[in-house]
Amino acid sequence: MKKKSFLQGALCGALAMLLAAGLVFCGGKLNNGRRKNPAEAVEQKLGELESLIDESYIHKVDEEELTEGIYKGYIAGLQDPYSAYYDKEETKEMYETSSGEFEGIGVLMSQDRETGAITMVQVYEDSPAMKAGFRDNDILYKVEGEEVTGKDLSEVVSKIKGEKGTKVELTVLRGETADEITAVVTRDKVEAQTVDYRMLADQIGYIAISEFDTVTYEQYKKALEDLEAQGMKGLVVDLRNNPGGNLMTVCDMLDLMLPKGPIVFTEDKGGHKEQINSDEEHKFEKPMAVLTNGNSASASEIYAGAIQDYGIGEIVGTTTYGKGVVQQVFDLKDGTSLKLTVAEYFTAKERSIDGKGIVPDVEVEYEANLEDPTADNQLNRAVEVVKEKITK
Repeated sequence: MKKKSFLQGALCGALAMLLAAGLVFCGGKLNNGRRKNPAEAVEQKLGELESLIDESYIHKVDEEELTEGIYKGYIAGLQDPYSAYYDKEETKEMYETSSGEFEGIGVLMSQDRETGAITMVQVYEDSPAMKAGFRDNDILYKVEGEEVTGKDLSEVVSKIKGEKGTKVELTVLRGETADEITAVVTRDKVEAQTVDYRMLADQIGYIAISEFDTVTYEQYKKALEDLEAQGMKGLVVDLRNNPGGNLMTVCDMLDLMLPKGPIVFTEDKGGHKEQINSDEEHKFEKPMAVLTNGNSASASEIYAGAIQDYGIGEIVGTTTYGKGVVQQVFDLKDGTSLKLTVAEYFTAKERSIDGKGIVPDVEVEYEANLEDPTADNQLNRAVEVVKEKITK
């Protein structure tokens, strides 16, 4: 109760401070001869800060931003890198990111740090951008006639994104001759492409998963089915640089791979344990390897850990990040939200990997090849591991 009262006092007091002159105490009354409770102390200090800002701060104050900063700072005080307060815009973006669906043109862009040039590194299949004629590696030159080279990438993206049915004019530079091409794109609902797949030599299937969003399950299932139809003899799943994502999505994907049994265990603050299971309907029985590195985290580690625990495939690469905790998003009913770490998870064999990671069965450090930037020694080793199993 004390923590709840403290929170209410801090936040209510902050709002009162910013929206009216003087202080309103939400955490209890002052009593002569008694020490102030934590809520009163916080409100008093906020009042002192407000006075100093009013008297001395030379720039214009955005009261809403200041209030949001109080909420963000309060949660930052937990010193948990995975817990955060999200304002309205951040909440909207978070839900779009986790679902894998958004309204826009369907382009993944990156910016060169030195030149400031913005490149369309991936134009999604059947996206509004592709339908308008844009291609991978086009250099974004103008948005609505305004040059964007060197401008902040997030600001440029915000100008391109928009509601379904609205239009945006883009100009790109294409090829070595930098041909200038302008087209109008009609924004639409876009599904992020989180799964990339292809058949490698010797009928080895390859599936790369960039993150685990709501849309990822169907994309992964389609990739498996397509590779099977092409006569796949073995499989490499690439989770390198995959930061994780939705817990139930990765469990649904593992249900396509594992025999009947536990996929993952979770344990909350009160010691309550839950178990998510795989059924008997599917089981992947071909030789398999999973690629990981130090940036493979969270849901990626659940996937790799389950494959390793059941002996379905070998983990190849380097030790994963070691994020063995689960976050839950709480809707604050005003368009904002709070993400909190609420549980620890354990692999199918009840291994705790938080701060430890998944150690690969075959350790291979990535080696850059200056003569051939497309060369990938880790992928090559994973393919060798699968081939060795096929020939046995």
